Amino acid sequence: MLRTVEEALQFVEDNDVKFIRLLFCDVFGVQKTISIMPNELPHAFLYGIPFEASAVKGFMSNESAELLLFPDPNSIAFLPWRPSTGKVVRVFCNICYADGRPFLGDGRFMLNQAIQRLQAANLQCKLGTECEFYLLELNEDGSISHRPNDYAGYLDVAPLDKGEDVRRQICLYLEEMGIQPQTSQHERGPGQNEIDFKPSDPMTAADDFLSFKTVVKTVANYNGLHASMLPKPFPDQYGCGLHTHFFMYRNGENIFGADSPHQTTARHFIAGILNRISEITLFLNSLTNSYARFGSFEAPAYISWSDTSRFQLVSFPVSTINSVHMELRSPDSCLNPYLAFALLLNAGLEGVEQQLPLSEPLQGDDVPTEQAKFAQLPRNLGEAIKAAENSDFVKSVISEEILELFVSAKRDEWQYYCAAEDKTAAEEKMYLGVY
Repeated sequence: MLRTVEEALQFVEDNDVKFIRLLFCDVFGVQKTISIMPNELPHAFLYGIPFEASAVKGFMSNESAELLLFPDPNSIAFLPWRPSTGKVVRVFCNICYADGRPFLGDGRFMLNQAIQRLQAANLQCKLGTECEFYLLELNEDGSISHRPNDYAGYLDVAPLDKGEDVRRQICLYLEEMGIQPQTSQHERGPGQNEIDFKPSDPMTAADDFLSFKTVVKTVANYNGLHASMLPKPFPDQYGCGLHTHFFMYRNGENIFGADSPHQTTARHFIAGILNRISEITLFLNSLTNSYARFGSFEAPAYISWSDTSRFQLVSFPVSTINSVHMELRSPDSCLNPYLAFALLLNAGLEGVEQQLPLSEPLQGDDVPTEQAKFAQLPRNLGEAIKAAENSDFVKSVISEEILELFVSAKRDEWQYYCAAEDKTAAEEKMYLGVY
């Protein structure tokens, strides 16, 4: 729902709102928040709320630097698990320097630039996400165990599926926040769940994904469980991906449609993403654990596409005539959605602008001889780091300082992982409580 600042202020007054959570995320996609009282909101809209940027990992190297949070009035939503009297709302924020300039490390700013480029090319995009996660039991001391909360399989029902009520509560909370889940189900792994979302504009899709993560973690915690979105929490089970669906339009017409006069544009867009996917994989799969998922249990390993197979990097799911779209299957949920979507949209646009040719599709699901013709995705975090830091394309989207800070942090993780004798323990120490 689009709101002006005045409408947002009236909404807060009319609904007995007592606390406002100003939300943003760091460059790694980890959410941060500052809470303010309602009487501070007019000041926040006009002048911003300051925070110490150098204390946020990956933002600034200057120890004395401060940045300002400016709430986006369109993103106000209730936190439905908070009290019904004295309500709490959240609002996503844009980040600016003290002089009012957009902060170059703000993923929302980067994504907004990509959206403007799309509009200039007379293209419109909607993104839909498939979000997978595991529900794990807690130990008696409250620590996270390695035990899934059930041993159900794909589309099983209760009592085998013990996550049914958790998913139901997640979906109800999301609906109360104005977010539209499309389907929910038990996935293939024990304790593995999935919730899919209706496509929306890229900024809303990114905001909603961050809200989804908060709701999932909150509801799991209320039920005495831990929700893990690690890409590969169990080495012998299915991983957790963030399959991302692209619905592309020109003049209101689906460019992926079989009868669309814009099919050439669609092919160039796909070619652009395939051309840059290795260089941007660091931002789609940002953990050492991300790469354990590739190449097994239906997760992609090759830079390939298919209009018949569902298990390639880019595929075309079964759809109605009016909803034909492309699906990218490599990302996982431990990303910064603004940064990831900005890079993907810019890559697709580059393909359109340069009229990049699209390779021939790969036919069939299990064709290793054909797959050998295709390049592989980065096989580990080290390879992904090297591809990103050598990429002029990445540097055209992400400022040099932010890229350097991002790469430096990920290189530290990679070196720590490589030096560890117990790789699993090293990943748990770095990621388990965060993701």
